Amino acid sequence: MLELILCSLFTLLPDYLYRRYVQGKRLGKEITFFSVWYELRWGITGCLMLTISLITLIFYFHPSTTSAMLFFRTIPVAPETVGRVAEVKVGFSQSVAKGSVLFTLDSSKQEAAVTAAKAKIAEVDAEFVAARMDVVKAEAQIGQANADYKQARDELDVKSELQRRNPGIVPQRDIEKLQVLVDGRQAAIDAATASKQSAEIKVVTLLPAEKASAEAALAQAQVELDKTVVRAGVDGRVEQFLLRPGDIVNPLMRPAGVLIPEGAGGRALQAGFGQIEAQVLKPGMIAEAACVSLPWTIIPMVITGVQDYIAAGQFRGGEQLIDPSLARPGTILVFLEPIDKDGLADVTAGSSCIVNAYTSNHDKIASKDTGALQGFVLHAIDAIGLVHALLLRIQALLLPIKTLVLSGH
Repeated sequence: MLELILCSLFTLLPDYLYRRYVQGKRLGKEITFFSVWYELRWGITGCLMLTISLITLIFYFHPSTTSAMLFFRTIPVAPETVGRVAEVKVGFSQSVAKGSVLFTLDSSKQEAAVTAAKAKIAEVDAEFVAARMDVVKAEAQIGQANADYKQARDELDVKSELQRRNPGIVPQRDIEKLQVLVDGRQAAIDAATASKQSAEIKVVTLLPAEKASAEAALAQAQVELDKTVVRAGVDGRVEQFLLRPGDIVNPLMRPAGVLIPEGAGGRALQAGFGQIEAQVLKPGMIAEAACVSLPWTIIPMVITGVQDYIAAGQFRGGEQLIDPSLARPGTILVFLEPIDKDGLADVTAGSSCIVNAYTSNHDKIASKDTGALQGFVLHAIDAIGLVHALLLRIQALLLPIKTLVLSGH
C-alpha cells in the first residue's frame, strides 16, 4: 500500500491535475465513479506499472523475510548406559553448573563388580605374600641341600682316598652307595633351585600381571559405576525436566531431558531468504530485525555469513530414487549478528523475527568507472531502501496489535 501511494504521487496525481486544470474536468461532474477508469487511464496504468516495478526492486535489492529465528542449541541429557533412575538431583527448571549431578541410576550391579574387582586385587596381594614365603622356603631348602651334599661329598672323598691308599680297606659297595647318595643330594639342590626360580618368576612376572589385570578390571568396573552418575557437561539450565525415580532411560531411544547451555542463542540470528535473492545477499550487508519478543524495537544487524547450500536439496544415498518434484523449495540461510554487542540481549532465545537486508552501492557509485546514468540508477536502488525500512517500522509498530488483537487469540 505504501508503494502504491508513493507511486501515485508521480503518476496518478499529475494525470488528475492535468484533467482538472487543463481540460477542466471535475470530480463528480465529468470524472465520476464510472468514468474515472477511462479519464485517468494513463495515470492508473502508470501507477500500477511503477508500483510493480518499485516492489520488485525493493524486494530484490533489499530482501525481506519473516522466516527468521534466534535459534539456540540444546544438549540431550542422557546416560551412557541403560538403567533405572534411582535419584533425581534437579527440579523441573533449574540452573546447573558444569559437573553438577543431575540424576543417578541404580548401581547395585556396578557396585558388585567393583567389590569383586577389589577382592581379586586383595587375593593377588595375598598370593604375593605366599609367593615371597615360597622364595624364602626354597632358599632354605637350597641351603639344606647344599649342606647335605657337602657332607655326602666329603664322606665319599675320604673313603675314596682310603681305598686308593689301601685297596680293600673300604668295601667297593660302600663307595658306590656314597656316590649314589652324592648324586641324590645334587638332584635335591637342583630341585630346590628350580623351586626358587619358579617362586621368583611368580613374584616378578606372574603375580604382577594378575594384579595389573585385576586393577584394570577394577578401573573398568569403576568407570561403569561412574556412568550411573549423570552430570552436566556445561554450565546451563535444564528445562521441563520431568524425570522421576523408577523411570527407565536409554541413551539411544529415551533421553532424560534437555540441557540448554548458558548463553545459547544470544549471539546470532538465522534467517531464510528466497532463492531468487541468492546473488544479492552478501556478507557485510547491513540489515535490521524486529522480533516478536521485543516489540517496537528495531535491532541494527549485519550479515556475517551466507550458507552455500540449500537444505531442501540434501539427500542420503539409499534404496529410493529422488524425485525433485516432491521437494519443497528451500531458502537461503543467512547468519546475522547485531552491530551493538548487546543487541540481542533482551530478545528471548527462539523468538521469531522479521529481517530486512539493505543493498549498498556506495563503493560502485564512488568509483570513477561508474557512469552518470549507472550512478543515478544505483542511487535510486539505494534510496528505495528507505521505503523498506519504513515498512519494517510500520510492521514493528503494528506487530503487538496484529498479534494480540487481530490474531483472535
